[in-house]
Amino acid sequence: MTLVSGGGSRTKHASSRFAVLLLLAAFPAAAAGTLGGPLELQDEGSFFVGGHWITTAHAGPVTPGQIMIGQMYVQFRIPKTIGFPAIVMVPGFSHTGATFETTPDGREGWATYFARKGFPVYVVDHAGRARSGFDPSPINRAKAGAAAAKLPRFPQFTRERAWSFFRIGPAYPTAFPDTQFPVEAFDRYVSQLVPNTESTLPGGGDNTVTALGALVDRIGPAIVLAHSQAGAYAMDLIRRRPDKVRALVNVEGSCQPVTPEETANTFAKVPMLAVWGDFPAGVQFPNTGTARGCMQLMGALQATNGTARYLSLPEAGQKGNSHMLMMDKNNLEIADLIIGWIAESVREK
Repeated sequence: MTLVSGGGSRTKHASSRFAVLLLLAAFPAAAAGTLGGPLELQDEGSFFVGGHWITTAHAGPVTPGQIMIGQMYVQFRIPKTIGFPAIVMVPGFSHTGATFETTPDGREGWATYFARKGFPVYVVDHAGRARSGFDPSPINRAKAGAAAAKLPRFPQFTRERAWSFFRIGPAYPTAFPDTQFPVEAFDRYVSQLVPNTESTLPGGGDNTVTALGALVDRIGPAIVLAHSQAGAYAMDLIRRRPDKVRALVNVEGSCQPVTPEETANTFAKVPMLAVWGDFPAGVQFPNTGTARGCMQLMGALQATNGTARYLSLPEAGQKGNSHMLMMDKNNLEIADLIIGWIAESVREK
C-alpha cells in the first residue's frame, strides 16, 4: 500500500496497521491448540460418491425434474509421506464428519492427527445427512397435500440426552468427577449435532452402507473407523465388501448380531478392534449391552484364529472416557493405541 502525503493520512494508515497487528496477535492465540505442528499434505479436498437420480414434482416451488439422492460427501487429506493404509472415518447418530475434526475445546482431532501419522484420511457424512444432502420431496409432498402424518421423522439428540447417553455425567449438568470430556466446551459440542435426515431416503441408513461400498471401490481397500451408530454399518460393509475392508476399528459401535457362519467365514478374515471407554459403577447405560456384545464377538473371532481385540480403555490406562472419546482430553493417547494396533495387525494386501 502506498501512503498518501499529509499528516491525517499517515495517522489513518498507522491506525489501520495497528488494528491489523492487534487482529494478527489475537488469532494465533485462539488457534494455537488446534494442530500439533505443521501438517504436510500432498493433497486435500472433497468429492461425492454413490447416489442416484429420481424424478420428483416436489423438489420445491419449481417445475418437476430430477434430483440426486443417496450420495455421500467425502473429505480427504493425503499426507506428504504415506506410512499406513487409507482410513475412512464414519461418524455416529446425529453427527457429521465434524466428529473427527477439531475438538470442541480447540485441540487437534483425529482427522488431522491420523494424517500426521501417515494415513490417507477420508471423513464422510452419512448419505442423506448434513453435507451429503437429503430428499426434500417427502416433506414438500406432505405439505402440498396437507398430509402431516406422511412427514418423515427427524431424530436428533437434545443437550440433556446427549449429556447422559454419551456418559458425560448421570444427568445434565452434573459431570462424572473423572470425566475426560471437555465439559467447559459442551455447548460448542452440541452445536454440531444435526437431525438424521436420511429418514427421507428409502432404506434410511442402508444408503450409507451402499455409499461406503462405492467409496472403497473408488479408493481401494481401506481401514474403516466407525463410531457408534456407524459400527453396524461398517459390519454390513464387511458383509458386502470383505475384500475391500483392510480392518475395522469399531469405536463404541454395535458388533452384533453375527452368526457363527459369518464369524468363521467372513469376519474372521478382517482384523477387528472394538474400542470402549468407561462405564461408571452403578450407572446403567443403553450401550452397556452393546459393549458386552462386542466383547463376545472379539472372543469368538479369536477362537476362529481371527485377528481381533476388545480394547478396554480403563484396562489400557485411559480412564474416564465418554462415548465421544475422540473429543475427550486424552483423544490423542487413544489414537496412539489404535495406531499401535493397526501397525501390529493390518498386513499388506
